[in-house]
Amino acid sequence: MAKAVSNSVERGRKRFGDLEQRLGYHFSDFANVERALTHSSVRKRADDDFHYERLEFLGDRVLGLSVADMLHRSFPEATEGELSLRLNALVKGKTLAAIADELRLHEFIRTGGDVKEITGKRLQSVRADVLEALIASIYLDGGLDAASAFIDRLWRSRLNEDDAARRDSKTELQEWAHARRLGSPKYRETKRTGPDHDPVFTVAVKIQGLPEASGKGRSKRAAEQDAARAMLVREGVWEEQPA
Repeated sequence: MAKAVSNSVERGRKRFGDLEQRLGYHFSDFANVERALTHSSVRKRADDDFHYERLEFLGDRVLGLSVADMLHRSFPEATEGELSLRLNALVKGKTLAAIADELRLHEFIRTGGDVKEITGKRLQSVRADVLEALIASIYLDGGLDAASAFIDRLWRSRLNEDDAARRDSKTELQEWAHARRLGSPKYRETKRTGPDHDPVFTVAVKIQGLPEASGKGRSKRAAEQDAARAMLVREGVWEEQPA
């Protein structure tokens, strides 16, 4: 049995040794690594669950806890509101996709015929999800300390980025509207997609006399923030952040 385990690890290291070097983590068990790199479009049957979605769900929570702990320690004078803003910026899809691109994870991701091009802005959510799935793989293999060390190494340099400390967009939009006597912004959910455990909300925001703006997020609050941000950018209050 020990020899079989040893052979399995050796085979995994031959396949994923380059990935381990990029991640800065050596797995003792590769059972979850291939799953973390496999998109659901690869499955051949409806009941085939060999893809990253369950791992992505777990990795999202591990990432949130680790980044929250990092922020709590790094900004002892920050309010809950500022910490929340920084957390949201550090765990959003664009940030995760950028880190995935730094690691060149697209070179390892397996997709089906309907997802041929894994790079570019259109599929940044896939690269972000794979990164979260790999975080879960590290967590399951080496525990929270190993996962947190990995996250610390790749996220710490981003703690002080301007976008992470940008003011709450809903508050900014409300104060801007009140200053112009336009009344309070009104938000409404217009769409909900995705599975129940990981929904994506689309929300529209309306201010008297102005066209609506819309935003998306994994919670209604995040979608409202994104919609408010979109209106602030459109009205020239904020500058668009580079993608």
